[in-house]
Amino acid sequence: MKIMNISLLLMLLHLFTGCSNSTEAIAKDPSSPAVSTINEIVMYEANPKSFAQGTSFNDITARLNEIKALGVNTLWLMPIYEEGIKNGIGSPYCVKDYKALNTNYGSMADLKTLVSTAQGKGMTVILDWVANHTSWDNAWIADKSWYTQDAAGNIISPAGFNWSDVADLNFDNKDMRAAMVDAMKYWITETNIDGYRCDYAEGVPQDFWTEVITELRQLKGDQLLMLAEGSDSWLYDCGFDMLYGWGFAGVLQNVFSGSASVSDLYKKHQEEYNVTPTGKQRLRYSTNHDLASESSPLQAYKSERGAMSAFVIASTLAGSPLIYSSQEIAYPRALSFFQFIPMDWSSNIAYQQEYQKLMQAYNSSAALRGNGLRTYDTGKVATFCKTYNNERVLVMANTSKESQTIKVPIELAGEEMIDLMSNENKILSAAITLEPYQYYIYSKK
Repeated sequence: MKIMNISLLLMLLHLFTGCSNSTEAIAKDPSSPAVSTINEIVMYEANPKSFAQGTSFNDITARLNEIKALGVNTLWLMPIYEEGIKNGIGSPYCVKDYKALNTNYGSMADLKTLVSTAQGKGMTVILDWVANHTSWDNAWIADKSWYTQDAAGNIISPAGFNWSDVADLNFDNKDMRAAMVDAMKYWITETNIDGYRCDYAEGVPQDFWTEVITELRQLKGDQLLMLAEGSDSWLYDCGFDMLYGWGFAGVLQNVFSGSASVSDLYKKHQEEYNVTPTGKQRLRYSTNHDLASESSPLQAYKSERGAMSAFVIASTLAGSPLIYSSQEIAYPRALSFFQFIPMDWSSNIAYQQEYQKLMQAYNSSAALRGNGLRTYDTGKVATFCKTYNNERVLVMANTSKESQTIKVPIELAGEEMIDLMSNENKILSAAITLEPYQYYIYSKK
């Protein structure tokens, strides 16, 4: 994947306008495997513990065609490093050795095959990086100065969290920082990955991220993709291409629980994009490994249909869609990422096919990927239009367990549009009834 440089993006922006500060998607051949701008990213978060123990890398490789069929062009692998044992609770975010693999996932050869095979299918591959802390049995801990200490000189866990399995790193120590930079370079030079998703990025000083991202770009150039697990806009200044949409995801769950309104969701969307610079993006999702460990999408959004409606909103309102391994088969229970819980990928083929159809529509529509957004107040139904050049897309998604009858935007009432999920032409009436959690996506070119 190559992400266009900022100057080229700015030139392209003069060709169109939108309602937010993020860039519009650029029309492309949907059959093309390459991602040419950050606006075209569709990301899949692969949890190795959702695959077979001992062969996770190979199992993910074997499933790449199915992952790509979901419209995915970017693969994020959760932490693949050797896990700590001392005080450990099975978390992959408890790293014992930044340059060693978790052998429960496979070998270095297996990982290299996974990366090269994914890239050969037109996918960008990023690894999860845990910079804030290490396990208590990491070799670095032999030098206490590499870690944060209390007044008595004892190494401590990160303040403000119940993360007793890990020790907090001291970024005032230049030797530790140099070792961290070296380790991040290692995986790029050794396996040819394309970048990192950086865990708890707000817990690491700004100057470190600026330093390491600058050095990594010297290795990968404009191919480097950096995603921060964080929402603070200063992370963009460090060189991150994309930040989390944590606030949006929280409000989305509240909308489906009835404790927030659709208008609250629109407001949160605008708040996030008001501080998103041109050429940058937000990761948008209805679930991820943290949220799924608390409740499955079916629990959070009340049903299979609710989970699908929530994903439609998250993936089409704006931003870069994320699919977490397990949501495409509607896994019904909370999913711990501390233990192996392999998925039966054939358990809900119809649901997977709906994801495929939805993301096929997403990737084939420059308007749906873009941000020429206009929202409408239609109660419990999220209703919005998106435009790009001569294409206009209308999305309507019921967020409630009751049927809702809403007015169609007056400028579209009576228009003939294509239902992107059924490929049928339909003349829109002045009002439409949506069954519980039902959604429609219409397009007119």
